Amino acid sequence: MFTDHVDISQAFVQGELLPGDGHNGSSPPGYDEDRPYVYRLLKPLYGMPSAARAWHTTMSNFLAKEGCATVGFEKSMWTVMMDSARILLGAHIDDFVIACANRQVLDGFRARLLDAFEGTYEGALQDYLGFEVTRDMEKGTTYLSQTHYAEEILRTYNFWNATSRLTPMQPNTCLNKDDCDKNPAPDFHQRYRGIVGSLGYLVNMTRPDLAWA
Repeated sequence: MFTDHVDISQAFVQGELLPGDGHNGSSPPGYDEDRPYVYRLLKPLYGMPSAARAWHTTMSNFLAKEGCATVGFEKSMWTVMMDSARILLGAHIDDFVIACANRQVLDGFRARLLDAFEGTYEGALQDYLGFEVTRDMEKGTTYLSQTHYAEEILRTYNFWNATSRLTPMQPNTCLNKDDCDKNPAPDFHQRYRGIVGSLGYLVNMTRPDLAWA
């Protein structure tokens, strides 16, 4: 499949207000209080509790009109058949990945999406949610990596010059909670949580082999 990347600009303000939203008795920040008036928003704004849901609802309504249906229980992935070609679409807020084996069908769908919402066509998918995508269309291969993110972790926590190993954990390691410091220093505790959290993102995306360690 060809895979395109589309970025929607200022997505939240392109959504439609949900029923009951948009009424505010006070003036917006930056404007003088004008007691005789009640202000009504015409579009969702960043910072509104319902802004993300309003955008998702607006986007979902457009995709439904295109004939798209969600995939299983996943509410951020859609699929549709057009001219005997299947389109797969995934979205992370305002970042879209659109895949289809028919280039013309894909181009047409992408054009209608950008007609409905202001955004930019980023070309073939290369970077998404912090990972890199390398494809060889002739060989039919796709390679996912997080090289830049992994380097950032190593540099942030001063492991960039550490000696590399083929195994992510020393063999025959036996950990015991009794070996832990009962009152770790706050900076050590914060550093530990930061490292574990950073590695967790790496594990969930492209390096499941690190999960056990």
